[in-house]
This record gives sequence, structure tokens and C-alpha cells, in this order.
Amino acid sequence: MSASQELTIGIVAGEMSGDLLGAGLIQAIRQRYPQAKFVGIGGPAMIAAGCESLFPMERLSVMGIVEVLGRLRELLNIRKTLREHFIKNPPAVFIGIDSPDFTLPLEYKLKKAGIRTVHYVSPSVWAWRQKRVFKIREGVDLMLTLLPFEAAFYEKYKVPVKFVGHPFATSIDPDIDFNRAKHYWGFQPSDRVVAVMPGSRGGELKFMGPLFLESMRRLFILDPAVKFMVATANEARRKQFEQQVAAFDTKLPLQIIDGHAREVMAGSDVVLATSGTVTLEAMLLKRPMVVAFRWSALTHAIISRLVKTEFISLPNLLAGKALVPEFVQDQAQPDKLARALQELLRNQDNRLRLQKEFSQLHAILNRNASQEAANAILALIEQ
Repeated sequence: MSASQELTIGIVAGEMSGDLLGAGLIQAIRQRYPQAKFVGIGGPAMIAAGCESLFPMERLSVMGIVEVLGRLRELLNIRKTLREHFIKNPPAVFIGIDSPDFTLPLEYKLKKAGIRTVHYVSPSVWAWRQKRVFKIREGVDLMLTLLPFEAAFYEKYKVPVKFVGHPFATSIDPDIDFNRAKHYWGFQPSDRVVAVMPGSRGGELKFMGPLFLESMRRLFILDPAVKFMVATANEARRKQFEQQVAAFDTKLPLQIIDGHAREVMAGSDVVLATSGTVTLEAMLLKRPMVVAFRWSALTHAIISRLVKTEFISLPNLLAGKALVPEFVQDQAQPDKLARALQELLRNQDNRLRLQKEFSQLHAILNRNASQEAANAILALIEQ
């Protein structure tokens, strides 16, 4: 296939982290095939990179088992429409980015219809529901993993796999001037600043916003000089968080910033984060952190019985040990979060130790992932 030939690629991402990965992948593929066409579902970054999105990506961003049940009919209809579209208009390859409960069944059906399939970002089969690996082997021609221990798991089960590293490890400067980042937000180097990352999805913010506000209040009582920056994912999440702040009975020294999560974390001393991709970004930015997660009691009751891993945050999973404190569900209490943050703010030696360990993990993940993923996908197409 020559670079001048038109190449159509099906691609679906279901949330913001996948949108960023998809945008990087589109740009890398277009370096070799400038006329490549991308069709499926994407968010703002993928659309800006040239993806034609057949549905708003926001419709796929659902958190938790109970929450999915309320939107199940809509999600099934979207998946059916996509399946029919791609079978009628076969792409050279279909790429599902993360969102495994939505994309993996779609990949399985498309592969059965003779369309090559790639899954980019492994689901956590190594942590829970491990038997999914057999269905993945049937439905995926190539699995692309961001983390090294994931590739080892798939090799064990003879699933075609390639560890590509993480795009964030390439895009984030390993040598950041933190004082300059602080100054950008109007702080002095001596100011104690906490970056608060309450989640990119509405379902996450519903649980995490009030928890984090109360944790901030208690930390402010312990340390009245502390200052807060809250990074919201978009305008909708900002409005949701502002409503939570309006219902809160305490005035706090906080700035609310739309987007710019990395810049916000870089300008902080420590991070209070909802478990997810943002913990990886905080690690790559060399920011000490406290990680928490809550969801509905029913969802937690179901999933907690299935999980086979000791940790939830990516820094701890990568290191294979408890680098950063984690608090899940009933353990995620404001007093505990506030005191863990206070300890990190007080203990400079601990912060420096974490920065050194984070630097070592950064080097492992820095493989120019978007280009590695693009090369692997194009090799599959060109076979």
C-alpha cells in the first residue's frame, strides 16, 4: 500500500484519556498516510486531529455497573449502529481504544466479519475477570499495551501483543521547572499548593467532589497557609463542581481551572487525585500524591469480590509496591486524606524519594508510544 492510497480506519474511544491516545495515534499514522480517513467515535482531540465522530463521545462515558444499566439500551444501540456501519463499509482495520466493555464485543463481531481488529490499552484482565483473555484472543488481531507487565500477561495466553510504552511519558518533560510552574499560577516557591483532580466523568465527580471538598476543608484547618487548585476536565464538569462548592458551607482558598490538568499538577507540591490515568500523569510530572476512589455501594460490592490486585493506582501497580497512599471506598475518609496530604507537605525527604522513583518509572514508559502503536498497526494492515 502506498502513502498516496486512501486508507480508511475505524476507531472508537469512549473517554478523555482514550481521546488523547487516539489523537496521537491519528497524527502518527498520518505521517505515513497523509490522506488516511478515520471514522468512529472520538472526543475533541480526535476530532481536531481529523476523526469523523458518528456519535458524541460523552455518550460512552459511563462509570460503574449500576450506572451502565441505566444507559444500557442507548449503549447497545450505538454499538449496533457502529457494527452495521463498519460491516457495510469495511475499514482497513478497526481500533478500539480502552472502554473495553463497549469496544471488545464490537471488535469480536467485526473480526468475525473479516475485519482486522486492534485493541489499544489493555483492560485490567490481569487484575480481575481474567477469563476475558480467551474472548480477547478470539476477537483481537493485535493488543497494544501501555504497561510492560500487561504484555507479559498476554504472551502467557498467546495473544498477539506489543508493549508500546505510554504516550504521556514522551509528551511530559522529565525535567520540569516546578517553581516556574508555580509562578504561572500566581504562587511563590515557598507556598504550599495542593492540586485536586476530582475526576473527568460526571459519575466520578458525583462521588469524589464532596469527598475532596471536605478533605480540603480539614487540611485547611490543619494548615491554614495551604492553597488549592482544582482542575476540572471540561465546562460541564466545572459547572458540576461549582454546584458542589456552592452547596459547601466553608470558603476555601481555591482556584478552579478548566482543563490544563498537567499545568495545574506541575504548579503544585502534592496532588489529591481520583484513581485513574491522572495518577500516571502526576507520577510522570514527579508530583507526590494521595489517591482515592469511591463509587456506588452496589458497584463496589460486586467489583471488590472480583479484583485480584493489591493496588488501584498506576504508580503502585508499576512499582509493584505502595509508593503512594491509596484510600478506596469506606477507607476514603476526609480525615485520612487530609492527614496523608499534610504528611507529604511536611516531609520533603519523602517527596524527594518519590521523585527519584517516579523518574525511574518514567524512563521505562518513554518509548514514543504513538509512533510505536502506529508502526504496529500499519504493519498489520500491510501484511
